[in-house]
This record gives sequence, structure tokens and C-alpha cells, in this order.
Amino acid sequence: MTPIRIAGAALAALLLASTASAQTKDVEWPTYTADLSGSRYRPLDQINASNFKDLEVAWRFKTDAIGNRPEFKLEGTPLMVGGVVYATAGSRRGVVALDAATGELLWMHSEHEGARAGASPRQLSGRGLSYWSHGDQQRILYVTTGYRLISLDAKTGQPTADFGTAGAVDLKQDFDQEIWTDLVNGEAGYHAAPVIAGNTILIGTAFREGFTPARKANTKGYVRAYDVRTGKRLWTFHTIPKKGEFGYDTWLNGSAETTGNTAVWTQITVDEALNTAYLAVESPTSDFYGGHRPGNGLYGNSLVAVDLTTGQRKWHFQVIHHEIWDYDNSSAPLLMDIKVKGKAIKAVALPSKQGFLYVFDRVTGKPVWPMPETKVPAGDVPGEWYAPTQPIPSKPVAYARNGVAESDLIDFTPELHAKALALAKNYRLGPVYTPPVVSQKPGPLGLLSYSAQGGTNWPGGSFDPETHTAYIYACNACLGAYGLQPAPEGMSDLSWVVGVAGQPVVMIKGPGDGVGADAPPPPKTPPAANAGTGRLTVDGLPLLKPPYSTISAINLDSGDIVWQIPAGETPDFIRNNPALRGLKIPRTGQSGYQIGTLVTKSLVIAGDGLVTTTADHPRGAMLRAYDKATGKEVGAVWMPAPQSGSPMTYSLNGKQYLIVAVSGGAYSGEYIAYTLPSAD
Repeated sequence: MTPIRIAGAALAALLLASTASAQTKDVEWPTYTADLSGSRYRPLDQINASNFKDLEVAWRFKTDAIGNRPEFKLEGTPLMVGGVVYATAGSRRGVVALDAATGELLWMHSEHEGARAGASPRQLSGRGLSYWSHGDQQRILYVTTGYRLISLDAKTGQPTADFGTAGAVDLKQDFDQEIWTDLVNGEAGYHAAPVIAGNTILIGTAFREGFTPARKANTKGYVRAYDVRTGKRLWTFHTIPKKGEFGYDTWLNGSAETTGNTAVWTQITVDEALNTAYLAVESPTSDFYGGHRPGNGLYGNSLVAVDLTTGQRKWHFQVIHHEIWDYDNSSAPLLMDIKVKGKAIKAVALPSKQGFLYVFDRVTGKPVWPMPETKVPAGDVPGEWYAPTQPIPSKPVAYARNGVAESDLIDFTPELHAKALALAKNYRLGPVYTPPVVSQKPGPLGLLSYSAQGGTNWPGGSFDPETHTAYIYACNACLGAYGLQPAPEGMSDLSWVVGVAGQPVVMIKGPGDGVGADAPPPPKTPPAANAGTGRLTVDGLPLLKPPYSTISAINLDSGDIVWQIPAGETPDFIRNNPALRGLKIPRTGQSGYQIGTLVTKSLVIAGDGLVTTTADHPRGAMLRAYDKATGKEVGAVWMPAPQSGSPMTYSLNGKQYLIVAVSGGAYSGEYIAYTLPSAD
């Protein structure tokens, strides 16, 4: 453990003063999503439509030195409590405490985990951390790259000695299963923020991308609870039931014993009044082939409500049966109180990669609007098992594209549309839940699908408790082509993995895999990669027509989409493409899956996912504000790089601040704090 302390009387005085004058919950940001309900909402209005464009940089914190190499994928959302900002940062996933007014570094802590971190399936700085206090005790808790839960004294950054073993709990142990192959190399990690409700810490699990897994019997993604004071494990929820438990029989042929994943890798939300935690469970091994696990397979792709004290299931709803599309549940459930046809409902809403918002009574698990089981097509992959129906929400209607039809293809000109049709003939098209295919020449090379990165991904949505409106970003152009090939001998024990006919089948790594501080140095010559099924572009333009991404406002009293706008301005490569010269192109939005929204008293705030150069601003990205009632853009401020972590806000000493993480391309991770100019 390597804590760095900036000590002295000045720091002590600052911390004591900050603690003594702690702000109310409405002006601080004490958890990853602002509160345990996942809202990303704060009723602040000093920064508003009249002055958003006037924002200036209050301070900035570059993360390059926290690790032996810079991080180019900073996805964190900081916390602010008692005048101190806490954040994960850098390629070593350090924790920093910063003065919330000036950005001055107060302390830093990092773990040097060596080979264990280097082998981790989830590297870099992760998405955040958690804060807990009781009386004079204040703690910061986070999960390291090597999958250990660390407790730190929030005032000093020192490990809390009475937690676990010298301030750490090894999450690969006491797991109700044996980790294959060992504690160093065993595949289990976490990049979300722990969730603390009362004195209980909730922890999920994350794995590598499931395109080409080595084993169908991967680690199982159980959810666990720990005591925040001692680190003692309180309970484990088996996301793949053990024999004798509810749901075991939904895994046919005993496949519950030989299947892994099925984790909660996204944020967990909690209703403390109901003593209930809401778990958005992902898909089982693997993402695109499930022939070794016939049956619907609970709790894969389910929303599960569990008792916070015992971990016992209260209710569940499986949003996808036998998932084979990489439509894993990626978003934090949103807890909200709504009124439907005059009836007050305590609700939970789950955004999704499919662009469906699944809305339930969070007490009973009953859908607020019908979700009829709808017949879906079967496929023809040898050995696969296909669910005959899937639940499709009747309300709200899909807020993002979730199938690919010829009518979705680019149509700026007849010539471009004809080229798009010719390209699309090499692939299988169809509505949502069209099954994957065996890749063949001349075709289909694969299924055109948004599954891996489309719709709403890990940033999730936000919710305004005053207007009962959810604000959700979605990618409409995050298109991929997914075909299956036999797994080469020695690479995987699955019958089929993602691959392209006529090309070598290779292991596919996800973003951030193998680039943390403890990972081996990258080779001078990059290894050969799967070339994929070809570029899904026409004359350098996306195969699909815009909007490439949207932000939707969905009223949960009525279930209606109130407004929907393209997210971000038209990218350079669209505006400057010779094929579009002389055409007036409406604002297209920008593709990308990493954009989260922030809601304040009057605004929805979200940044661009790409850099652009226009007459209005130098090359960079814009942090934008939209009127939350209408969707009209009311202001923007320049950022040097795209938004890569979800924004947050707080007020300190009467002054409102916004913080957003930026990174990408050649720009390494940085937290930037914005505020209004001082009156003087």
C-alpha cells in the first residue's frame, strides 16, 4: 500500500472546518449517482440557461502521474462531501482527495498489486468510489484493479486498520466458489463503485468481454454484501442458483453447474425505506452463443430485488430469456415515485442496450405497463437453444434503434443509399432479437446489430423526481457485425465464438484490457487482431442514417417520450465529406456509448463524445446544457477532449461547480471543474 499524505496544520484545519460545515444532501454529491436511487439529480440552479455559456475552468486535475503510464480512458465520476472531492484516477486506479474549491491535492493512495492487477479483466481507474461516515468516522471505499476492497480514512488516506486485513478484503476469496486458475490470474474484477446503504457495502463482479471466452465454466458473478466497519461478509446472492435454490431448474441439463458470468457489473441501487437492493444482472457465458446452457437461465439478464439485510430474493423479472446478443444489463436501475392514472407507484426503471425502458412497481415487481411475451425468430446455429418469446414493453416505446432494416440505411443521396443496400446484402438484417449467424462467404458474414455498444450502456440514465421524467442517452449508430466460427483447438472450450469466415479466429480484448499500470508493457509491434467483417461505412460515412445518438426525455407518469434530440453536433467527418458537398445536413449527433447525463433544477447536462472544429470553437468537444422541459440547447462550454465520465455538480460556499472527466485519442485523463466567474 502506498498512501501519499499532504499533512500539516493547514490540511487538518481544512478537513475539520469542512466536516463541521458539511453541506446538505442537496448540494453535495455523496455517492456515484448522487443518491442511492441512481438519479444523477441535484436541485441546483445557480448555473442555468442564462449563464451556462459563461462557465470558466475553476481547476483541473491531470491523472498522468498516478501510474507508470497515462490513462486514456478516464470514466470516473467524483464524489464531493464536506468540501472535499474524492475520485479514482490513473492507470494504477489511485484514490485522490482534492480541495473542492481549488483542486489542490490533499492526499493520494494507490495499491501496487503486481501480476494480480496485470492479469485483471478490468483495468485502469474504474468509475468511482464510495463514502461512509458515522460520528467522527469517515471512510472512502473502493475496489482495486486486482479485485480487493479497500477502506481508507477519508481525512488522511490511510487504510483503516480495523477493516478486513490491514484495511483490505480479498474479493477473490470467501466467494462460494473456487476461482480458476488461481487468485492471481483468476478472472474476476470490478470497475463500478461500491454501493453503501447504512452499514452495508454491496459489491458485484465484472469479467472480460464475452466474444471469445476461454471457458464456458467461467467464474460466476455472485453479488456480496460486507459490513462497512469490519469488512466481514454478510451474505452472497447466487446469480446462478445452486442446486435446490429457486431458478436452478431454468438451466437445463444441469448447465447451472458449468456456466459462469451472470454478474452485476454496473451500479446497484437501493431503497433504504423498503430495505431492498436492485440488481441489474448481465448475461451468462458467452455473449453470442449459449448452446452449452440450454434454457432461460435465471438470473441472466434479470432485474432482481433482494433484501438488503439477508440477500434473499424478493422478486425478479427476466427482461431477456436465454440471451445471445450481448444485450447484458448495463445500467443502474432508477428508483422513482410516479403517478400513473392517478395511482401512486413506487417504481424502478431499467434503461437498456435494446433501447427499452423497463418499468416496474419496485415493491411487487409487477410491470407498470404490460410487457407481453412476443414471438421472436429462431436461428440456425448448430447446437444453439432459442427462446421462443421475449417480453417487449408496451410503454414506453423504444427510445433508440434496436433492429436494423433497409429503411435505417444512409439515404443522404440515392447513390449513397444504393451503396448501403449493396453492402448490407453481405449481412443478416432484422428486428431486435434477430439471432446471430454462422459467418459464411459470401454471406451472411454476420448479424448487423447494436448489441455490444448500442442503446444505453454503463453511464445509464438520470431522473428528475420533481417532474417524474427520465433523461436517457442512447447510441443509434454503434453498429457491429457479429458472426460465429468454430473455436480453434486450445483457445476455448465453447463450440462457437465470434469470428469471420476466411479469417483467423483470435481472442478479442475489450477496451482497457491489458493497459493498466501493472500490465506488461505493450509490444513494439501490435499483435494481429481480428480484422472483423469489414468497415460498415459508405464513402467514409456511417452505414446508418442519423441521428447517430439521442437524448430522450421520458415522462414516467404517462410513459411517453416528451422530447428527443440528437446528442452533440455533427462530426467533422460528416460535415466535410465530399459526398455531401452542397447538401444541407441536419444536426446528426455523435456516435459513442460513454455519455452520461446530469440533471439540475432546470438543465440536462451532457458532453460530446467526439472532438470537432467549427467556426464557433477550436478543436475540442463541448459540454452542453439543454432545457430539461423542451430539449432546446441553451449553452455550451469548450472541453479539450470528449466527455468520458459522467458529469456531477455540487455547491460550496454559495458557488456551484460542475466536474466532468475527459479523455480519449491522444488526450490522457483529466478531471475539469467549471464554475461561473467571480463577481469581482
